[in-house]
Amino acid sequence: MRMNEATTMNTTSISHPTPEKTHLKIGFVPLADAAPLVAAKLLEFGHAHGLTLELSRQPSWATLRDKLLAGELDAAHALYGLVYGVQLGIGGPREDMAVLMVLNRNGQAITLSNRLASALAEHGSLPRALSALGRKPVFAQTFPTGTHAMWLNYWLAAQGVHPLREIESVVIPPPQMVAALTEERLDGLCAGEPWPALAQRRGVGRKVIRSGEIWPDHPEKVLACRRDFVARYPDTARALVQTMLEACRWLDGAGHRKEIAQWLARPEMLGVESALLAEQLEGAGASDQVRMKFFENGTVNYPLESEGIWFLTQFERWGMMARRDDYREIAHRVNQTVLYREAALALRVEVPAVFGEAVFVDGRVWNGADAAAYVEGFGVRA
Repeated sequence: MRMNEATTMNTTSISHPTPEKTHLKIGFVPLADAAPLVAAKLLEFGHAHGLTLELSRQPSWATLRDKLLAGELDAAHALYGLVYGVQLGIGGPREDMAVLMVLNRNGQAITLSNRLASALAEHGSLPRALSALGRKPVFAQTFPTGTHAMWLNYWLAAQGVHPLREIESVVIPPPQMVAALTEERLDGLCAGEPWPALAQRRGVGRKVIRSGEIWPDHPEKVLACRRDFVARYPDTARALVQTMLEACRWLDGAGHRKEIAQWLARPEMLGVESALLAEQLEGAGASDQVRMKFFENGTVNYPLESEGIWFLTQFERWGMMARRDDYREIAHRVNQTVLYREAALALRVEVPAVFGEAVFVDGRVWNGADAAAYVEGFGVRA
């Protein structure tokens, strides 16, 4: 992992007051990494913490955002970058947001159309392959400030392609990605599993890189809510983190990912073959640095402020916001580290204390120290 784990473990359970709100509506978008929410509901992990969960499938990240802001959802499985985008009011309404915990790491991929993948193999570099198309290529991601947009931009730039000038970037909800590729409306896409794997299985595209190869063990989906929810219902928020930690820990048990794949495969969830989902959840054939992770003795879940700051550096890099000198303060307000520590301590879950170094696909290193110098070091930016 990319973190030092200088932590202590509690030897006794800590009790907390009864949650102020006991029935919670939790939103999710149909992706394999929604597994913790599905496990939490099916096994009713919330009951031990005074909660009853109701899951609410959303068709797109924009819809999920809007319902979360309107109060129709109490919390949600959300793109890390979506939360920070809303916090800053980039491309939509501004609202004070909270990241309660990280739900998973890795598990996304960039897929190219067969035509572009063949051109890449023939010409040996992405710029030459794109030139061979004879037109401006179209790539899809799932939300302008989301993780998929950031992985796509980072990878394209690392290949010598400017993501703001040399491609057309479009937003498509994850479940619609494969159809768009099949209909030859796209030259490439970045999305969460199982959609890249399904495109390859159906022979309409080829995965060229997994997100964990761009940033090994990167944070991906988070448990998010409005910050006023935490202020109004602090014991509920803590109980929700405990519930989701229990679900993430359960997913690491032998055979449990294959079991949850059976439920995710249902039409009302993802409607994708369970064997394909199990392959992605179990990381069949994947190296440790790229396979999907949900718990790993708690090293997955701590909402490190330095990881939140990284998304701010990318918003700046791509001209979504002007440089600010308060990135650390923003991350400190958004990432609910104190609440997370309280919840983890009660479950005797280890808490990673220090962010180490993240080495990206282009060799650049992010250590959380100097955001301005980090952005300035990129040759390709807005």
